Amino acid sequence: MLGVVSGNKRVTASSMCSTDLSQQDSLGFDSFLTYNYVSDGPILPGLPDDVAKYCLALVPRSDFPAMGGACKRWRSFLRSKEFISIRKLAGLLEEWLYVLTVNAEGRESYWEVFDCLGNKHHQLPQMPGHIKAAFGIVVLNGKLLVMGGHSMIDESGSVSTDVYQYDSYLNRWSKMASMNVARYDFACAEVNGMVYAVGGFGIDGESLSCAEVYDPDQDKWTVIESLRRPRWGCFACGFGGKLYIMGGRSSFTIGNSRSVDVYNPKSHTWGEMKKGCVMVTAHAVLEKKLFCIEWKNQRKLSIFNPEDNSWKMEPVPVTGSSSIRFQFGILDGKLLLFSLQGNPGYNTLLYNPNAAPESQWQTCDIKPSGACLCTVTIKA
Repeated sequence: MLGVVSGNKRVTASSMCSTDLSQQDSLGFDSFLTYNYVSDGPILPGLPDDVAKYCLALVPRSDFPAMGGACKRWRSFLRSKEFISIRKLAGLLEEWLYVLTVNAEGRESYWEVFDCLGNKHHQLPQMPGHIKAAFGIVVLNGKLLVMGGHSMIDESGSVSTDVYQYDSYLNRWSKMASMNVARYDFACAEVNGMVYAVGGFGIDGESLSCAEVYDPDQDKWTVIESLRRPRWGCFACGFGGKLYIMGGRSSFTIGNSRSVDVYNPKSHTWGEMKKGCVMVTAHAVLEKKLFCIEWKNQRKLSIFNPEDNSWKMEPVPVTGSSSIRFQFGILDGKLLLFSLQGNPGYNTLLYNPNAAPESQWQTCDIKPSGACLCTVTIKA
C-alpha cells in the first residue's frame, strides 16, 4: 500500500486515497467575475430557449467555468442534467482524466486534469474541509463525489459523513447531504444513477456491514439492507444494474475474502458469488469488464466478465523490479497503468482490449507529475 504522510500520522491508500482537504474557497473560479445581468427571460436574447441551449452546449468544455461566471441562468443550466444530455445527443461529450497525485515527499496531494489527447490542463481547486484519507470517490452525472474518510483533528482521529461534489463544468466544489453513517476504507460505486456506500470502518474503528444509497435528485442518503457480515478494504463496481462488492476482508474469513457480495436494487436483497479476487491493489471497469491487479501478482491483469462470471489473465509486459506496482486510469477506451513509484524511468503502459493481440500493449506519454494515488474519468 502506498503511504501518504499527513502531519505526524502516516496513512495508506488502497482502493481509497488521501488528499489535502484544507479550508479553501469552494467556488474554484475566483478569477472569473460573476455578473447577474440575466436572471430571468431568455437564455440568449432573440433565440428560442431550445436553440439557445444547443448553442451554449457547443462551447468548448475548457470555457465552461467562464461561461458559468457570466450569469445565474447560464450557471443553473450548466449544472443541470439537461445540459449533459444535450451535449451527449450532439456528440460533444469530452472525456477528461482526473489523477490524484502525491508529491515526492508524500506530504501534499492534488488533482491533475488531462484531456482526451493526454494534454495536461490544470489542477483542481482544493476541496473544503480537513485533511482526509481512505475516502470514497464516485463519478455521477459528470460530477465527482468525494465521501466520508478519516482525518486527524487536534491529534485525534475523526471519521466523516461529509460528502463533497466537484462540478467539472464550473470547476467548483459544493457540500452535499451527509451520509447516515460515518465510514472510511469502504466500497462505493454508481449503479443506475444512484450511489452506494457499503462496509468500511466506523467512528470507533469497528468494522461495518451497513450500507446506504444516495439519490442525487433528492440529495438524500437512505439506509438499505446490510451485508451478511462486516467487510472493509473492499471495492465496488456496477454491472447489469447490480452492485458488486469485491476484495478486502470479512469477519467471516481468515485473511482476505474471495467472496463477492451482489446487491440487486430491484429486489433490495444481497446475494453471493464465490469466485472473486483478493488483495486488489488496482481496479477499473472498461467496456463492461473489470480489470484488477492483485498484490501477489503485479505482472498480470485479472479480467472479470460479469456475463458469465468468468476470469481470464493477461500478462503485463514489464521488465525490471518485481516490486513495481501500478494504478489504473481509463481514457479513450484504453487502460492506462501508472507506476506508483512515480519514477521517471518507468513509462506509462497502455492496454487496448480492442487491438490485435500483438498491438494491445504500448507505452504512452501521459504521466502525472508525481505518484498516482487514484484516477477517475469524467465524460461531460
